[in-house]
Amino acid sequence: MRILLPLPDRDFDVTEVAVPWRLLTDAGHDVVFATERGGSAPEADPLLLTGVLFGQLGAEPEPKEFYRQLTADPAYRSPLAWADLKPDEYDGLILPGGHAPGMRQYLGSSVLQEKVRAFWALERPVGAICHGVLVLARSGVLAGRRTTCLPKYMERTAYYLTAWRRGRYYRTYPAYVEDEVVESGARFERGPTELTRRGTATDDSPAFVVRDGNYVSARWPGDAYLFARTFAELL
Repeated sequence: MRILLPLPDRDFDVTEVAVPWRLLTDAGHDVVFATERGGSAPEADPLLLTGVLFGQLGAEPEPKEFYRQLTADPAYRSPLAWADLKPDEYDGLILPGGHAPGMRQYLGSSVLQEKVRAFWALERPVGAICHGVLVLARSGVLAGRRTTCLPKYMERTAYYLTAWRRGRYYRTYPAYVEDEVVESGARFERGPTELTRRGTATDDSPAFVVRDGNYVSARWPGDAYLFARTFAELL
């Protein structure tokens, strides 16, 4: 099956893109990438590769290796343009997250929101993780739907821990992601409190996702493996 995965030109989350790509590709699916203008490879948030603070708070080794593999994928190196997308040509849609400033290009695009609304209307599998849920909220499709997203306590804690060194790096917008998603009319589910443990290829115990019909959502990179497997089940 063909899975559409739109991205900004820079600053997306390493884990939230590379883990679904790797798991879905290994399962035999084709992942198609798209950026605003298309044609050249986007770049992940560099701090998630090196570490946000004293080498910590970045991606884990396995997702970083998946990202290294991803950068050699021809589909990643030559993405399509958002405006040229034909939603009915895809069997699934994944909306990853990220919090650094470059994400605003993707999170605030009216062109991308139009394509997302068209795909949502097809009632095919949709997955959104972390800030990616904002794309759905801003597209006006989440009213009455069960969803999770980056919880306020996670966003706030990351900001307080790093503001002295990184400023507003963890505050993409003045409003918290959770608050904007709730205001969209979605039925938000917070999940268990978790700040350090992450799910892995072999351990889903720290992870949390919400599945509502053809839609699956997750909170943060720590849910990426379970998120990708749940999305694959929807396919």
